[in-house]
Order: sequence, then C-alpha cells, then structure tokens
Amino acid sequence: MEPQKEARTPGDPVARSSGPSRSRTPKDEERREGDTAPAEASLDAEADGAFADSAFADALWELPVEPAERRPECRRCSRPQKVCLCPFLPLHPLHISTHLYIIQHPAEESKVLRTVPLLAACLPQDKCKVKIGRRFSEERDPELSTVCRKSDTLILYPGAEAANLEEFILESPIYPSTIIIIDGTWSQAKDIFYKNSLFRLPKQTLLRPLQALCSFQLQHGAQIRLSKEHLLKNGLYLKPMPKNKRKLRKMELLMNSVKI
Repeated sequence: MEPQKEARTPGDPVARSSGPSRSRTPKDEERREGDTAPAEASLDAEADGAFADSAFADALWELPVEPAERRPECRRCSRPQKVCLCPFLPLHPLHISTHLYIIQHPAEESKVLRTVPLLAACLPQDKCKVKIGRRFSEERDPELSTVCRKSDTLILYPGAEAANLEEFILESPIYPSTIIIIDGTWSQAKDIFYKNSLFRLPKQTLLRPLQALCSFQLQHGAQIRLSKEHLLKNGLYLKPMPKNKRKLRKMELLMNSVKI
C-alpha cells in the first residue's frame, strides 16, 4: 500500500529539509570574536568623542558673556557723543510756518550718518513728523492720506512734472502748508513714490539746492548712472532679457514709459 500523505492547508508552513549542518570549531569561535572586537572598539571611540564634544559645548555655555556696550549717544542729534553735531546746530528750534512730513525708507534708519534726526533737531516737534515704511495707504495712515489730498500740500520729488519751488510759490496764490520729503536712495525714493498712489496726489516740486548739489557732485568725480529705462529705450541694455514672464513684462513697461 502507498503511504498516506498528510493533508496541508495553504496556511500551513512547508517543512523543508535542511542540509548537513556544520559544527563550529574552537577556531571559528575565535575568528568570530576577533571580527567583532574592532567594531566594538570603534563604537566605543565614537561614544567617547561624542561625550567629549558634548562636555566641551556645555563648558562653552557656562562661560560668562560680556554684554556689548553701545557708545553713549546724544539725545538731540542721535550721534555718538564723541562726534556730536549739536554745536553746529541752532541752539533753539527754527520757527517755520510749513509742516514737514518725512517718509523714510527703513534702510535709512540704520545708516551711520542719519540726516533726518539732524533735521528734526532743528525744527519744532509739531512741525516735523517722520514716518518709516515702504507702503502707505488710506487705511493704514488716514492722517497722511488727508494731508496728501490737500491742495496746499507739495511733495519734493524730481519727477517729469516737477516744478521749481521758488517759481511755484511766486505763481501760486496758495502758500504751501505742508511739504512731503522722501528719504532714501534714488531707487528707494522712486519705489516709494510710484508704489504709493497717495504720493502722486500732491504737486511735485524741486528745489534749486538739490540741482546745485547734483552739479557739485558731478564736478568732483561723481559719475552719471543711466537708468534702466534709458538703456532699454536707446538699445544700450547689454544684459540678457529675463526669461521669467513677469520680469519680461516689467521690462516692457519700462520701455513704454509706463510707471510701475
């Protein structure tokens, strides 16, 4: 008779015959222990190094930290006392009838030689107001919005529509009660002027001292830097045109004299 086969379900494990097992000799055991010894030694060395680094870092944290002492500043001109400019400023605030609103770019606030505190030190507090920022709107600053909408408010900006201040005063029956001044580099002032619609409401003016200052700088080594608009319009822009659609659209607006 044939031997009966045992029934097996699909889940039952299949017994496999194992090959001839080789017994380990004492030499094999010694070889295995010799292989693991270098690995254990390297792990111990890494652990010791990590512990040493941690202890060194803890020791650094425990070192006393000397606080940085700022040089004492003058309360009036905001300059260090050793280079205080108050002896060259008026002893008493100047009496003026015009209100000044200075729109200062945030980058100008941290510069070494700041002219805005010097101007504020020469004028009464109620005649000079400084506002720091890049963007202004009617919702954020209703006071500035009201000032910009007045007919007797001027903004000092050398735009294409700017008129000489002296000529404007002689020709206009209204004496300006408020003048807005943008404090920043040329690019910063341009960015503030064109990206805030409030500043395009007042009439643009230009002072002769500003023109004289530019002429003086050119006579003493300053170089004329042509704007990107000028370079694009006259085919002098040597850099490759951007591939980004947004930047390319911006360049097209500059070529078409569209203020952006």
